[in-house]
Amino acid sequence: MLRPKIPTNPTPTGRITSPVVVEPTVIVPATPEQPPSPVTPAPSRPIIQLTPGTALALVGAGTAVVLVVGAVLVSMLLTVAITGVSVAVCAVVLRSLLASDAKRR
Repeated sequence: MLRPKIPTNPTPTGRITSPVVVEPTVIVPATPEQPPSPVTPAPSRPIIQLTPGTALALVGAGTAVVLVVGAVLVSMLLTVAITGVSVAVCAVVLRSLLASDAKRR
């Protein structure tokens, strides 16, 4: 009833050409190049000059980064502390409820 049909590969009907013979080409050397002119070597380390304004900006940016990272870390620590205290309070309340329920029976 439901049988898959397997496709058959059709035979090529186009014109078949014979392979083309490729002949090698002759390589002609180019004209000789002149030797490169000597280049002055670059300094081994780049020179960085700090002006008073640049130094002040770097100090200010570093201070801002330290303050922001410190505020984030302190807020995360505070969040963990508050969560721990609330879980402890819930545990004490549940323990009290379960103990008083057991005394009534």
